[in-house]
Amino acid sequence: MKTLSAIRKSVRSGEKVACLTAYDASFAHWVSTAGVDVILVGDSLGMVVQGHKTTLPVSLDEMVYHTQMVQRGNQSSWCIADLPFMSDASVETCLSAASRLMKEGQANMVKLEGGERVLPMVKAMSDLGIPVCGHLGLLPQSVEKHGYKVAGRDESSAEKLMSQAQGLEQAGADMLVLECVPADLAKEITSRLNIPVIGIGSGPACDGQVLVLQDILGITVGKTPLFAHNFLAATNSIESAIRSYVKAVKEESFPAQEHCF
Repeated sequence: MKTLSAIRKSVRSGEKVACLTAYDASFAHWVSTAGVDVILVGDSLGMVVQGHKTTLPVSLDEMVYHTQMVQRGNQSSWCIADLPFMSDASVETCLSAASRLMKEGQANMVKLEGGERVLPMVKAMSDLGIPVCGHLGLLPQSVEKHGYKVAGRDESSAEKLMSQAQGLEQAGADMLVLECVPADLAKEITSRLNIPVIGIGSGPACDGQVLVLQDILGITVGKTPLFAHNFLAATNSIESAIRSYVKAVKEESFPAQEHCF
């Protein structure tokens, strides 16, 4: 099985990290056997699997359930599970939710969204030995307040994102996802941090890339993100499409400039 230390070693050697979402055992099997380094059990399942308009309705019970399924099918990938909306409202609720995702769901790492607000939660989890992934930029759990838009376009917000990223690392985060951040800013943040930085719609300079599995297969219901790419269109199987995605990330041909903000 892939380990955090192995991922760090790969990043230090200059190898890009390929990540994809999965929400069940079957897809987890094919994603992991196709060479994906990291599986993200994202609360995006609320939109992709459950048909909601946002990720907000997803419950902790559902996240535990889907993480369990993924880990039954997962053959080799590091597995990150999202802390769902409001499960990180306090240190106590966050630790309780993280405990369930790790103990019941068998996740290898938990991910939470936000900057300064979540620093006490990150530190508390890190102190207890829970691997933590931060998430900055576009925050899907905050779309009702901030909407779906690129983060860090102006100087002030760019400086804030940089400060938040460094704060998360100092608090004990082991990895960071940057979503919909301008490519130049994502590059600078990646260069300043010592932890792996995984981008989604944030340019090619991050240490790795993550996409929603259904997006790379061209089976997303509704609008596909501009930064995504249909890898199934040029192949003859789902496994081949996933392998093409991994190859493109590793060879740094994805994302291309047209996939950047």
